[in-house]
Formats: sequence, structure tokens, C-alpha cells
Amino acid sequence: NISSIRDQIQKLSSSESRVFITGPTGSGKELVARKIHKNSKRNKGPFIILNGALLDVKKYEQELFGEEKNNGSISYGALEKATGGILLIDEVSEIPLETQSKILRVLIDQKFKRINGNHDINVDVRIICSSSKDIKNEIKIGNFREDLFHRLNVFSINIEPLNKRTEDIPLLVEYFLKNI
Repeated sequence: NISSIRDQIQKLSSSESRVFITGPTGSGKELVARKIHKNSKRNKGPFIILNGALLDVKKYEQELFGEEKNNGSISYGALEKATGGILLIDEVSEIPLETQSKILRVLIDQKFKRINGNHDINVDVRIICSSSKDIKNEIKIGNFREDLFHRLNVFSINIEPLNKRTEDIPLLVEYFLKNI
């Protein structure tokens, strides 16, 4: 229920661990990630969202790692934009396997190269991921790397749909009445 999620958020806010949030669409996964950011030591840093479900398949790596163009200009990716803060990779299960292996490499090495780049960019970013899909099933059918999941899933928060936690409805009603 909502109070146990609140307790988990409190505990996770003081750590630097990666968090994997699961739950159906609209259950508040992004809200939980924002709350962890707000309560964390990284709260002065950026909170960047990369939505795996909304990206064009050809643009994942550009969006994540950025690109050094021939004319000398640089487009910064989400990893660099989130430096000193938190990167929420929403719907991480939608990211292609090839890009998943590159994310795994970043988690291991704490550095990456931009597309067309020649030198390493070191990263200081806390990663939170979310998925509305059954991630264990995605691993089983070969859509998601198990080794990446284990690196991302240091701590997990599962948000049940509201119809399975009716005891939260009075709390939500009270919250919305106060905040209208």
C-alpha cells in the first residue's frame, strides 16, 4: 500500500542504489522516482526522463549517449544531461537489446563515448528504471538482458494497481481534497 511505498522511498532516498519500479501504466512510477530525487542528496542535480516507449528505434543511442557532429557541435545525451542527478529510464523494457548491452557497459565502466566521439565521458548519475511490463517474462522470452536487469534491480518497488489496494482510496481522496 501507499504507506509501505512511502517508507521504501524514504529508505531509498538516502542511498545511491539503482531502483527498478514496476507497476501498470498510470500507477505513479514516475511520481515515485521524482519523490526519491526530491528527498535524495542529488536533489539539486537534474532529474532527466528518457521514455523507452516513445523513442524512435534508431535514436535510442543518440538520446542516451549524445553525438559529436562533423561540424564540431555536440548534442548531449540523457546520461550527460543527468550528471549529478538522476536519470529515469521509463519503460526500459522497450529499449532494443543492442542498446541494452551498451547501457550495461556504462553501468560497469561508469563511462561511455558519444556517437562519433573519440574520448570517454565519465558519468556520475543515479539510474532509476521503470516498466509496466512483466520484466521477468521479458527476460524469459529474450526481449530483455538478464545481466542488465540484475544491475538495474538493486532495489525494487512494485506498485500494485489501485483496484488491488483499495485501502489507499481514503488517503488519496484526502490528499486531493487538500490539494485542489
